[in-house]
Amino acid sequence: MTIRVLLADDQAMVRGGLRLILEDQPDIEVVAEAADGAEAVDLARRLRPDVCLVDIRMPRLDGIEVTRALAGPGVPDPLRVVVVTTFDLDEYVYGALRGGAVGFILKDAGPGLLVEAVRAATAGDALISPSVTLRLLRRLAFAGAPAPGAQTRPLSEREIEVVRAIARGRTNQEIAAELFISLSTVKSHLSGIQAKLGVRNRVEIAAWAWENRIVGPA
Repeated sequence: MTIRVLLADDQAMVRGGLRLILEDQPDIEVVAEAADGAEAVDLARRLRPDVCLVDIRMPRLDGIEVTRALAGPGVPDPLRVVVVTTFDLDEYVYGALRGGAVGFILKDAGPGLLVEAVRAATAGDALISPSVTLRLLRRLAFAGAPAPGAQTRPLSEREIEVVRAIARGRTNQEIAAELFISLSTVKSHLSGIQAKLGVRNRVEIAAWAWENRIVGPA
């Protein structure tokens, strides 16, 4: 299946770079580009792409407003939005996630993470740049906030290893390399962990790990 992607960024050079990275993958196709937020909303509603990659700072509508319009609470048949930005300010991260984004990726995170974020969004998962994840989760842990979900079955030793890696911000590919297992095995472990913990994605897995002291500050 080909993953259809819309790019929204006010810089043509950035859009061109993202297009080159994505279309180098055999299963990803860029179906449209938008130079501002209003155009992004219009194109997304008409074309219904599988994933929308949206910058934060854009003319007319910013990335948070675009995210709310396409994926926010109350939106019928919401689209999957991944925010791709240079700015990792907490207000942007929280605004994007509250607005319905299923990913928050920094532009300097590298091509591999960008592609993984697109595929994760298509699969119904969420992916946040590791540096952002660690900062947010450390604040969550130190604040004593409860993690979502309730553990219904104990995790295996291998699943605990995967959980620790996720809590440290590792991508699926990095986890596979560190644990000497295949990418498909990593994904299988993730599905099992989500079911056992009663969580929806890797961000909530990481939150559970920090709250339950499976991993802590280095």
